[in-house]
Amino acid sequence: MIPDGLRKWLAIGTGVGIEIRGADLHAVIAKVRPSGVDLRSAVTIENFRERPAAEWGAEFTAVLRKRGATHLPAHILLPRDEVIVRQLALPGVTDQDLQAAVRFQIDALHPYGEDDVLYTAARVGRTSTVLIGITRRDLLENYLNLFTGAGIKVASFTFSAAAIYSALRLVTAPPADGFLALQPTGDGVEAYGESAARPVFSASFAASEQRARAMAASELRLPPESEPVALIDLLPYPRGASRENEEYHSALTERALPYATALSAACPRLALPLNLLPEAMRDSVSRLLFVPTMILAGVLAILLVLAALQGAYQRRQYLATLNAEIVKLQPAVSRAAAIDKSMEIARQRTKLLDDFRRRSKNDMDAINELTHLLPPPAWLSQLDLSRTTINIAGEAEQAAPLLKQIDSSKLFEDSEFTMPMARVTGGEAFRIRASREGVPKEGPAR
Repeated sequence: MIPDGLRKWLAIGTGVGIEIRGADLHAVIAKVRPSGVDLRSAVTIENFRERPAAEWGAEFTAVLRKRGATHLPAHILLPRDEVIVRQLALPGVTDQDLQAAVRFQIDALHPYGEDDVLYTAARVGRTSTVLIGITRRDLLENYLNLFTGAGIKVASFTFSAAAIYSALRLVTAPPADGFLALQPTGDGVEAYGESAARPVFSASFAASEQRARAMAASELRLPPESEPVALIDLLPYPRGASRENEEYHSALTERALPYATALSAACPRLALPLNLLPEAMRDSVSRLLFVPTMILAGVLAILLVLAALQGAYQRRQYLATLNAEIVKLQPAVSRAAAIDKSMEIARQRTKLLDDFRRRSKNDMDAINELTHLLPPPAWLSQLDLSRTTINIAGEAEQAAPLLKQIDSSKLFEDSEFTMPMARVTGGEAFRIRASREGVPKEGPAR
């Protein structure tokens, strides 16, 4: 689906719309551009059913030739009372499965036999609603034979709801809060509207305009104060024409339906794909018609590529600037790293000095503790102090209790004799080794 913001810029083309209204044909040729709409020609062919087809066909072909539009096939708007318009809500059905879902239910939407009808269906915008048009096969074939006999190429047979919905969205936009448009016909009023409750509403009323307005507003669930508008006031008005010109406005109002058909025919790829004519019988438009669209698409593609390249160029420029700033700041970063390294070395040296100070204190505490643990007359002849152990040798009146005394200290543990006790004059000789409690066992003191 084409985005709404892009639709206007792709609205390029010229279309021929012909409305079958009673005994007459009302034809309009319109040229559509993103900047607006030009009404190229409007003609009425009277009493076409009673006249020879070749006669009125030549009359219409002369108009096309005068406007340089003989290559354009016509889009025929069938009378509203000859088309059954239905809507189906198909939530969850994908576009690929849409036609199959409609085909499954189509027999319940019309009173004719299975082989007696032709139908067309399309999703309405981005909603789950599907708009369906149904007509009798023999009726359409008779019209096709009539136009073929007149020498008029036919691209589609459509109906008013499809033509109006598409024409409203080419270079303008319909009111977002809903609306009701009334179009007088020869024997009544045709109503078209859109609202939140009904994405598309189309009906023909034989009643008065006031009665038609009330019934249509009820179907659309519009506020009671909503006022209906003329269909031509919603369609894009031709450039160079003034709405104040009452004669021109009145004539255009009378041809609002073929005008809407011509607008949607000018840009068929932007219109709802609702065509009652079987595909094998359609006359396609010259491929040259799509040259401007292809040119615009090419320009758009080039602009998108340039935008992408500009983004890549800007990223490279930003990266180069960033690398230049990094190079500029690198000396300062190196100096900061060197300072950090010097600070770490100083911290380690300070810690080493603190450890040495603590070792001296711990050693003095250990010697002081031994002085209290070995009171006179005990005396030491040898004292070896390391970071993790202490070895002592000496004499005491009784050496055996010394292990318990040493282990009772909070500074020593796991004391043991390293040689048997020996009797000497005045007591016993001993040699003891103990571990220093609470001192990190990192090896001998340096």
